[in-house]
Amino acid sequence: MNNIISCPICGYATTVDDSNLFRPFCSDRCRLIDLGKWVDEKYNITNFSKMDEEKNYSDLH
Repeated sequence: MNNIISCPICGYATTVDDSNLFRPFCSDRCRLIDLGKWVDEKYNITNFSKMDEEKNYSDLH
């Protein structure tokens, strides 16, 4: 059974199995577009622990 998903970049239906070397993307092009977004800092990961530290620190003042 093939798991079919939409490519996160272009939306094209693609499989998430060993036959797709670019998974979860449909192609190398989409994989590189995604990498470029990370490099250009268009994506970010929120650091909740840092936010908690800042909140606790501000409570001390």
